[in-house]
Amino acid sequence: MPMHRNPLRGTLTTSITATLLALAFPAMADPEPSDWQSVMAQAEGQTIYWNAWGGDARTNRYIAWVAQQMQAQYNVDVEHVKLDDTGSAVARVLGEKQAGNDNDGSIDLIWINGENFAAMRENDLLFGPFAESLPNFTLTNATENPEVVTDFTLPTEGYESPWGKAQITFYYDSAQTETPPQDMQALLEWAEANPGQFSYPRIPDFTGSTFLKQALIELTEQDEALYQPLAESDFEDVTAPLWTYLDELHPHLWRSGRSFPDSGPNLRTLMSDGELSLAFSFYPTDAAVAVMEYELPDSVRSYVLEGGTLGNVHFVAIPYNSPNKAGAMVLADFLLSPEAQAQKQSLTMWGDRSVLDIGHLDADAQALFEQGDRHPSELPADALANTLPEPHPSWMTALQEAWLERYGVN
Repeated sequence: MPMHRNPLRGTLTTSITATLLALAFPAMADPEPSDWQSVMAQAEGQTIYWNAWGGDARTNRYIAWVAQQMQAQYNVDVEHVKLDDTGSAVARVLGEKQAGNDNDGSIDLIWINGENFAAMRENDLLFGPFAESLPNFTLTNATENPEVVTDFTLPTEGYESPWGKAQITFYYDSAQTETPPQDMQALLEWAEANPGQFSYPRIPDFTGSTFLKQALIELTEQDEALYQPLAESDFEDVTAPLWTYLDELHPHLWRSGRSFPDSGPNLRTLMSDGELSLAFSFYPTDAAVAVMEYELPDSVRSYVLEGGTLGNVHFVAIPYNSPNKAGAMVLADFLLSPEAQAQKQSLTMWGDRSVLDIGHLDADAQALFEQGDRHPSELPADALANTLPEPHPSWMTALQEAWLERYGVN
């Protein structure tokens, strides 16, 4: 078994030891991403501490599968450090930098996007550029698919590697609801007619925060402002229709809007328990997988709103002070392999959409993604064509703070 690093380093003994070692041995130079043969050789035997959200069993089982493959194929150990909030990992790297720990950080890879990526880039906390040097990166066909190199309007510039796609997808129990709401105004009317049967996760949960952005894009008449830095707009003016809408919606939510579910998976649990009859997820196949695993009834169906729904690409990045950058790059490259992407997209594993350009893969690789007939609870293949882009990351933080100020005291 690999020896584990203590993520809570900071004792006097550890600091003294680290200082003495730094004086005795110069820091190993960072690997050169373009010299892939050297990267592979240096990665062998390393242990990678991958900080990733751990709030869903399906995500966790996929990462466990990845860890098995990395050990078997590359002699690289992967430890999943399960996070409740990615921001805590960002804060840890920032704290290490402020303490002068520039070579022996506690995080080797981090699942990240949006405001967390923006914060790490702003504070020079990421290693790179490396992503476009990964051999499998070419399979994304980034020239034709610019979303794999853009994160909440910001160019990734090689400091993140894509590994999955998400998009808001609603699901409902067709045994109780014949015609689900197709836009935000219809959702309000549906909630009024079906009190207690809908909710969204408590902010700052990322699924709940995405619901706020989805609603704001549709409700505001200044949606173009959302794709520029917040400082360039009047936040109160742009967001006023959202708060009016939520004030009207909340009394008709689960528990009358006095409390909110903890997460997207918690919404699914409430559906399973019969407390909700309409919910949503950031993973388009979430409902279908839940039906297959007997968590939801066969009558559950998935759909997207008529005007489209918010979607994004999620990435992995390497902190600037990771001591195992080579192994982290090999892991990021494996996550982009057809084998790993197909396994991730499989409904029997996770159901997370691939970032690869499937049509540009060879026949053998394309065959890995064939899953047979579409599950009745799954979206049609073309349902996600209308994807709304993510606003600038500065809006996410401001929306969360404003929501908590208005509704977070309950």
